[in-house]
Amino acid sequence: MRTTVRSRGGWCLRAVPQGAVSGPSAWFLAQAADRGPRGAAAVCRVPDCRLTAHAPQDPDYQSRVRSSFGRQNFMTTIGARLARIDPGEVDVEFQWRDDLVQQHGFMHAGVLASAADSACGYAALSLMPAGAAVLSVEFKINMLAPAEGARFLARGRVIRAGRTVTVCWGDVTSFADDGEKLVATMVATMMSVRDRGLSD
Repeated sequence: MRTTVRSRGGWCLRAVPQGAVSGPSAWFLAQAADRGPRGAAAVCRVPDCRLTAHAPQDPDYQSRVRSSFGRQNFMTTIGARLARIDPGEVDVEFQWRDDLVQQHGFMHAGVLASAADSACGYAALSLMPAGAAVLSVEFKINMLAPAEGARFLARGRVIRAGRTVTVCWGDVTSFADDGEKLVATMVATMMSVRDRGLSD
């Protein structure tokens, strides 16, 4: 059985197996379809609603996330802190500092990527069983605007959690006196590591 995502203007995505696209992916494709073939770039922010209702395997997941995050020396170096920990959802906050910017005075892409990677990684860890460790496998990040502002918030959300591999969606928002701005988005793959001498 096939389904079609059709836009108001006639552009459509065809031959998608029924049930193969659901949840946030279906939402993303529908929004992109309504904006035409170039519309995906405009649909970048993690939806404010929860992508999927997740149940943690470890009831002590918040303490595990906080303890592991506290051992991340690089997060300490950039002054990052955990702003939210929920099942499959973690926010990391950090402030603008002049020693973290690039040559034009914008927050360095490496800082944005690291914060988003940590947010996604710990969102994945929140759903892993006790004793498991999380490692990044890969991520794709898009810088959407120059990152300037007094405060930055990286949000990680689990799209799908598997036994070994978890796919996450993240973004980074800057906050300034004149409002907030989405400056980066990420799709990340995380691995659950067991019985290899690692633990989070």
